[in-house]
Amino acid sequence: MSGFLDLERSARACFRMSVLMGANTRTYKFALAESLLHFGAQGRDAVPLDVFVEPYTMEMARRQVAGACHVSATAEPGPADFLTHLERDAAASLALGHPTDALREAAVASVPGMVMKKFPMVGGAPLPIPLYRMDGRGKHRTVVLTPEMREVAAPEHLAGLRAETRARQSIVEASFDAGIGRDLMAAGVIADPESGMLQDVRRRRSVARVDDAVRGFQHGRCLLCRDPLAPGDDVDIDHVFPFVLMQRFGVLHGWRGPDLDALWNLAPTHRSCNAKKSADWPEPEVLDRLIQRNEAIIGSPHPLSKTLQLVLKAYGGRWGALFDAVRAACA
Repeated sequence: MSGFLDLERSARACFRMSVLMGANTRTYKFALAESLLHFGAQGRDAVPLDVFVEPYTMEMARRQVAGACHVSATAEPGPADFLTHLERDAAASLALGHPTDALREAAVASVPGMVMKKFPMVGGAPLPIPLYRMDGRGKHRTVVLTPEMREVAAPEHLAGLRAETRARQSIVEASFDAGIGRDLMAAGVIADPESGMLQDVRRRRSVARVDDAVRGFQHGRCLLCRDPLAPGDDVDIDHVFPFVLMQRFGVLHGWRGPDLDALWNLAPTHRSCNAKKSADWPEPEVLDRLIQRNEAIIGSPHPLSKTLQLVLKAYGGRWGALFDAVRAACA
């Protein structure tokens, strides 16, 4: 995990680490991220707990009514579990436009210990830049957002971070829905560059946009030029090793190299950068960044990590061997 922060040691990188790389045993943390972004964007520094849980609870309710799976098939919520209250009151809360009293109380009781203590923990260690703290006791506690959290939710970052968070949530929900318990989607996901979507292997249905799913692992930056992918920028999904290689050499002798249409070789870039690169071979520094991005994905929970592990396993676990296989197929 430290390698991810070595590239950009910032509060935004810490937020991304928690969302993308923290344990996904349930989907609560994604709803917590929504509350943090919501109040951070308002510039709030202190929010009463019963107010803070409203965006959290309504996000969970929206996903519940839409049929999302919040836990793996092996988890069994108890009668006092927040999810039990959510199943009963989600539709009513959406109809009201705010949580029912019972659902709000369940959130106030569960969020501090169950979610907020776990959110800043990644790989068994706390994030180096605190994003919030809890003050007070009982129902009268207050969530204090740090200046760093308010900076994370600045307008130039907000839409992108929300898209990344919701994409990760959709991937995890699809994993739970696949019914494979804690193994999640053992075969990973497949990428469809033509539609720009990731699909689950078992049901071949779209679960998230490739761009939103992997942009955060690149710190929200173009893989080619390293400048931020800002709101309003035209973004393309680049084949780092050009896809045309498979077409050109496949006609000559059948393509014998790795699949270049797969997630390991796809990266969000500025459209202008992608057009400039065209069908050129990637520069060494771009390959270094691709390795760093892919290693960050491998450091995240299933299924994206499994997707890359399966590819890498065929080449002795070495990116250099994978790249050499591309070059050999073109010889």
